Amino acid sequence: MSVKAYKPTTPSRRHMTVLGFDGIDKKAKPERNLVEVLKKHAGRNSYGHITVRHHGGGNRRKYRIIDFKRDKKDAQGTVLRLEYDPNRSANIALVEYQDGERRYILAPVGLGAGDTVVSSAAADIKPGNALPISAIPVGTVIHNIELHPGKGAQLVRSAGVAAQLMAKEGDLAQVRLPSGEFRYIRMNCMATIGQVGNVDHSNINIGKAGRKRHMGIRPTVRGSVMNPNDHPHGGGEGKSPVGRPGPVTPWGKPALGYKTRKTKNKTNKFIVKRRNAK
Repeated sequence: MSVKAYKPTTPSRRHMTVLGFDGIDKKAKPERNLVEVLKKHAGRNSYGHITVRHHGGGNRRKYRIIDFKRDKKDAQGTVLRLEYDPNRSANIALVEYQDGERRYILAPVGLGAGDTVVSSAAADIKPGNALPISAIPVGTVIHNIELHPGKGAQLVRSAGVAAQLMAKEGDLAQVRLPSGEFRYIRMNCMATIGQVGNVDHSNINIGKAGRKRHMGIRPTVRGSVMNPNDHPHGGGEGKSPVGRPGPVTPWGKPALGYKTRKTKNKTNKFIVKRRNAK
């Protein structure tokens, strides 16, 4: 997908870029039966306390119900159109099956209107088709990967990412994730062939603060410019160092190099190589 730049008619326009939306039906309204109301919480929990900072405001959105399970087996579907989804970085494809049912799926690279997709162990190895990992050849590029059979895909769903099936050993398959992590996945988990579309998403320059506010992201203030009573990094004359052995969060927890993963995590046995392993 192309990246579109504008003439610098204003300072904020000078470096701002947007996607060209090639192949996306920009006039299409989302399928009425496949949208839900998306309530805003502005980072607050049920008590009204802020538990996630820098959230709030933003344009109204409706959630598109995505078929992450791909459980409509052996039914051929035709892609009606590709659509923009405001809730995720990837684009989505509206698929109509032979019985008239319509579903949204993540749109991989190379999938367009008029193409056919199918979810089956006997499906061809082509973008958009979903198969059990046991039926996918070693070396294939995949996305939309399940961790638990039947639960729905949880891995490799962002724009432009892809995993690779590296090996098969008994009931487990070894997959290299976009982060560089090598992980075992059960052979009866589903995965979709191809790389997630909208590859140029990472090349977009936001350009102005207001565009971040449209996304529902509020300003972030550095701790080093706060007062000492507001942040551990605050205080001092001029541009002062943080005054600690390492940077910390506003609540005093180490912010860099602090391992947060549980040491007794049940899924540790499935990780062959961590993304940050030396």
